[in-house]
This record gives sequence, C-alpha cells and structure tokens, in this order.
Amino acid sequence: MEAPVLVEIVDDIALVTLNRPESRNPLDPETQDGLIATFMKLDAEAKARVAILTGAGSAFCAGGNVRRMGEAASGSTERTPAQARGYYRHGIQRLPRMFEQLEVPVIAAVNGPAMGAGCDLACMCDLRIAGQSARFAESFVKLGIIPGDGGAWLLPRVVGFAKAAEMSLTGDALSADQALAYGLVSQVVPDAELLDAARALARRIAANPPQAVRMARRLLREAWNNRLDSVLEMSSAMQAVAHTTDDHKEALAAIREKRKPTYKGA
Repeated sequence: MEAPVLVEIVDDIALVTLNRPESRNPLDPETQDGLIATFMKLDAEAKARVAILTGAGSAFCAGGNVRRMGEAASGSTERTPAQARGYYRHGIQRLPRMFEQLEVPVIAAVNGPAMGAGCDLACMCDLRIAGQSARFAESFVKLGIIPGDGGAWLLPRVVGFAKAAEMSLTGDALSADQALAYGLVSQVVPDAELLDAARALARRIAANPPQAVRMARRLLREAWNNRLDSVLEMSSAMQAVAHTTDDHKEALAAIREKRKPTYKGA
C-alpha cells in the first residue's frame, strides 16, 4: 500500500499530498499519523520555506472515514464514552495542535470536496486557495455529531461567528465561489490552474527572509489567543532576534545597493 501522505520539495516549496484518492482522502488514523510526521519533519529540518497541502484525485479531504464510523457505532468495536474521549484527544485532535505549533506557513490548495474534518483541515492551514470544483461543508450535524476536531474554534476565526454558525447548524455545502464570498478562501481559480496558483503564492512567501516569515507566522498564531500586551511582549522579543539576523542585514544592503536580495535563512 502506498503511503497515505506524500511529500515533494522543489525550490524551497514542499508539496504535501493526501494520498488515498480511492476513498477521497479521509482523515483516518494512518493519514493523521502521516500528516503529523510529515509536517513535524518539514518544520524541524527547515528545508522548505512554505508548504502546500492538497489531495490526490478528485477530492481534497472527505473528513472522517464514514465506513469505520458505522462499524464503530453498530458492532463490537463501539467505544465507551471514556474510550471515545481518548480516541479524539489522542487521535484527530493532534492535528490542530500540530498546525498551531508549526512555524512553516501552509497553503491549502483545495482541489475538490472538503467535508467535515476536511473543511476543518483546510481551516488549520494559514491560507486557502480553491479550484472551481471545490466544495466546503461543516457537515458533522448531518451525521448526528459535532466537530470533535476543533472546528467550533477554527471556523469562526476564519469566516466569523455568523457564517460559522450557518455552516455548522445547517451542514450545507458551499461552492468555491460561495467560500470566496464567505472569506473561507482567498482565491478561486480553474481546477487546472490550482497548483500553479498555490505555487505562485508560495513563491511570494518564500522570497522573503525565512526566519522573519517563521516568526511572523508564529506571532500571528499567538495573537489569536493572547491579550495585546502579551503579543507586544512577544513582538519585542522576536524583533530583537530578527534585528540580529544576516538576512535583515542583507535586506538593508539590497535596498541601499538597489539589487535583489539573497536570503539564506541565517
């Protein structure tokens, strides 16, 4: 069996692909493990300045594995409430925690349906671009469940409370153009141009000093959850580090000398 998650690094940009197209790339335990291992390695090794997350085949991510849910609900594998709590805490809830701690920016290139946990996975990323055939649904209520992966925290921060409530309480799917109007994605492009558009955005990010990009990403994430005075303290500390980097000196020199800078991440 092929790996559930593939990664390819070209020109400082990592392309991470969910690789279960026959089942529409569900977030089963194997895929969760693959995503965590892949992104933690990318973050630690710093070989890529930006990552793009997409899905193989016609779907971005179908969310939970409905077949496994059915087996768990009707068979001998049904979990007790205590077991189910642990299953979520030590399972899919690792993903939002991992994305929150990353420093490498992640662009979701949504190439098809992003349903339930798949929609939330897109919200875990920093930026989202959709192909015209993309669909988004916070569809948990349609299965008689709620977003156990942190969607109730993620989605309002992306689209605002009113739109998040509408998506969560109806479970209805949005088209790519509706997702753009909601602010769920920043661009909609023809399907054939999706990865090119994602790479173009990634190159714009990767052109900047890598350490500054990582610190800016970290600071934005921390600012979601902290008071202004706490964020200002973190900003002072990070800025003190940024001023000492070679890339900062290179940026200033390039401006003075009217040339293109060369950043080395130092």
